[in-house]
Amino acid sequence: MKTYEEEELPAGETAPKSPEVAKTPTTRGRRRAFLIFFGVLLIIAAAGFLYWMHERQFESTDDAQVEAHLNPISARIDGAIIQVYVDDNQMVRAGDALVELDPRDYQVALDQALAQLAQARSMVIAQEPNVPITQVENTTNISGGEAEVANAKATMASAERDREAAAAKLTESQANNGRAQADLTRYRFLIAKEEVSQQEYDQIAAEAKAQAATVAANEAALQSYAQIVDQRRAQLAQAQTKLAQYRRNAPQQLAIRRATLRSEQASAQSARAQLEQAQLKLSYTRITAPVTGIVMKRFAEVGAHISAGQQLLTIAQIGDVWVTANFKETQLRNIRPGQPATIHVDALKQDFDGSVLDIGGSTGSVASVLPPENATGNYVKVVQRIPVRIRFKPNQNGMDRLRPGMSVEPEIRIGG
Repeated sequence: MKTYEEEELPAGETAPKSPEVAKTPTTRGRRRAFLIFFGVLLIIAAAGFLYWMHERQFESTDDAQVEAHLNPISARIDGAIIQVYVDDNQMVRAGDALVELDPRDYQVALDQALAQLAQARSMVIAQEPNVPITQVENTTNISGGEAEVANAKATMASAERDREAAAAKLTESQANNGRAQADLTRYRFLIAKEEVSQQEYDQIAAEAKAQAATVAANEAALQSYAQIVDQRRAQLAQAQTKLAQYRRNAPQQLAIRRATLRSEQASAQSARAQLEQAQLKLSYTRITAPVTGIVMKRFAEVGAHISAGQQLLTIAQIGDVWVTANFKETQLRNIRPGQPATIHVDALKQDFDGSVLDIGGSTGSVASVLPPENATGNYVKVVQRIPVRIRFKPNQNGMDRLRPGMSVEPEIRIGG
């Protein structure tokens, strides 16, 4: 007897498979799909984990660019340009000539300043001896005044002694005259009685007249000596007044001489300052590069008349560049000065090493010309950005190719 599996089938038909045999391919496909899905999920998880680990250790932004000092070169004086030595994109070093102005007007001003300084110095030389001369004159005048006072005092003392002597003579003559007048009175009685001779009487009368005349002469002499004393007293007062005037005027005269000398010295100093200013202005006719860099934005042209302060060109200091990266404020939580950074330069497709130098003092919106005023309108919270300065490490290959304005992507390591 045949079994079910052994029963004959019509031509062209195959025997049906068993249920166990039919399930095998489907199971294998599902298993393979599950393994693929699990592997992809594992890869995604690993990538997510690695990205999470990376984000924990690094902060990056694409809002960053290379910056450098841009030194505007302007004229310090008015003048006409007679020579321009540089052109745009030309490399210059500190001290190289850039522009030259017509120096003739400033050379004339310099010559005039030299002449004024020479004149001022000659005035100082002329005034300098006046101070010691005035000192000597004052000393001489005071000494002479003191001598005149002493002489006047001595003369007055002599006149007073003469007056006293005249007064003594007057007193003596008055006494003699009194005795002579008394004798004359007695002899008048005697001559009337003829007790004395006429000759004796005449002799006594003559003696009385002589004594009276002597008294008159001594009185006149006393008055004369009194006038002399008054004259000597006036001369003494005049000498004392002159001495006091010398003593009072001496410091003032000396102060005037010194003030005049200081005034001339100040004039000389002013002339020297004008000379230095003229020399500076003449030196400003040759404009040189203050720094090393590349010339850009050249406006200077030969023949143009420029004014003081007018910009002629700009020099970019490519030897001193840095990166300004505008990080979101939410990224600054762990950024600190001194942290290492990797700077990718898009134009060069090259990475450079650097470090965080400092963090800006405000957001870009606050530092703008017209900062927003949230109190005047509806407030919408916007994530702000704060500039972070990143300094390149020196002596790296390719640093000479960096230019201000290049876009970069800095990545700061904030983790260990």
